[in-house]
Amino acid sequence: MPSARHTAPVPRIALTGGVASGKSMIARLFQALGARLIDTDQIAREIVQPPSPLLDRLADRFGISILRQDGTLDRARLRHIAFTDASARTDLEALMHPAIRAEVATRSAKIGGPYQLVAVPLLLETGTQGQYDRVLVVDCDPRLQLQRLMLRDALSEPEAQRILAAQATRAARLAIADDVILNVGDVAAVASQVEALHHNYLRMARPLSA
Repeated sequence: MPSARHTAPVPRIALTGGVASGKSMIARLFQALGARLIDTDQIAREIVQPPSPLLDRLADRFGISILRQDGTLDRARLRHIAFTDASARTDLEALMHPAIRAEVATRSAKIGGPYQLVAVPLLLETGTQGQYDRVLVVDCDPRLQLQRLMLRDALSEPEAQRILAAQATRAARLAIADDVILNVGDVAAVASQVEALHHNYLRMARPLSA
């Protein structure tokens, strides 16, 4: 884990985890307790809504087949291209990640709060964990994760395995974690973990606001 951490006036907690680990549900639980949330997946959707210079650059790079008839982005098509071609994935990240980071910074400056939760699915893959005060990893059994992904996105097992293989390993994510939530399907147990961490983060924020 990097020794140097970004320290903002408001503590920022990076929420990360593998695909289909349950990050969205856990983010909603934090929000219900009053946490300010910045969701980079939501930002990624919003910044390519037409008219969008970024969407134009994506179409230039990957072809108009990534656009639906109404001109919006076909995310499933783009995802298929990115996860079957390593160079395409690299180019996609080079286009998307700077734009997402810029929008995160803008929103972070606006929303305030005792602390901010920033959902960053590809935190480790982008090497940005040092930009946050703490890293919260959502963890689950890999087989359960595979089953959730196949069900959620209607994927075959080989398709889902390719997506999982393109992400950081479970061990690598846990190695950068300051905090871990184990999500194995027991909502009450997950909610209890969220509440405990929420109070810890509030205590962490008080010295900065004193």
